[in-house]
Amino acid sequence: MSKTVTPYQDNQGTKKEQVADMFNNISKTYDFLNHFMSLGIDIIWRKKAINELKADKPQLILDVATGTGDFAFEALKILKPKKIIGVDISRGMLDIADQKIAKRGLTDKFEVKLGDSEKLPFEAGEFDAVTVAYGVRNFENLETGLADIHRVLKPGGKAVVLEFSKPKGFPIKQLYNFYFNYITPGIGKLFSKDARAYTYLPESVAAFPDGDAFTALMQKAGFKNTKARPLAFGICSIYTGVK
Repeated sequence: MSKTVTPYQDNQGTKKEQVADMFNNISKTYDFLNHFMSLGIDIIWRKKAINELKADKPQLILDVATGTGDFAFEALKILKPKKIIGVDISRGMLDIADQKIAKRGLTDKFEVKLGDSEKLPFEAGEFDAVTVAYGVRNFENLETGLADIHRVLKPGGKAVVLEFSKPKGFPIKQLYNFYFNYITPGIGKLFSKDARAYTYLPESVAAFPDGDAFTALMQKAGFKNTKARPLAFGICSIYTGVK
C-alpha cells in the first residue's frame, strides 16, 4: 500500500479526523467547486457509475461517503429504489445533504447518518448495493473499509466505486498533472476557506492504488467479478464487484 496522505500534515489527528475536519471546513463551497473544477463532467461520470446498477434493480442502497448527497440524488432518479441511506464522517456535509433532502421532499426516500466507512453502523447482509463516489481514497484503512462494505452487502449484491485515477497516456497525463497540481489548488484557494483541501486532492489521488491494484484489494476483501472501467482517458475509473 502507498503511504498515508493526510489533509493537514502538521496535525496530529488521525487521517479520519483530519478528513472530517477538512470536509466540515469546505462543505459550503463543495458542490460549487466540484462542478466548476470538473467543468460539469463529474455529473456525467456519476450517471455512468449509477448505470452499472440498472440491471440489478437494487431496492435498498447504501451510499458511503455520501457528502452532500449528489450521487444519491442522481441514483434515486435513475434507479428508483425504495430507499437510499447515506453515511459520512462529516457533519457539515450531512447538514447540507439534509437541507437538500427536505427541499426536494425526499425524506421518505433518502436518509443520511453520521458514520465511519470502516465501521458501518449496519447489520451484515443489509443492502442490495453499496456505492462510493470519490470517497475511497479518503479511507484511513482502505482494506478495512472494503471489507466492511462487503459485510453489509447481501449475497449477490454489488458494490460500485467511482474514483479518480491516474491517466497514463501522453498528453492527457501531462495536462491532467498540470491541472490537478497547479490549477485546482489555485481555484480552491480562491473560493474555499480551506485551501489545503485542494492540495490534498492531487496528493491523495497520486497515492491511491488505482486500476488493477484496486480490484486486487476488492478481491482480497471478498468481492468476485471485479472490474475496472477507466473513463475520460483514465482520469476517473468505475470499479465494480459482487459479493
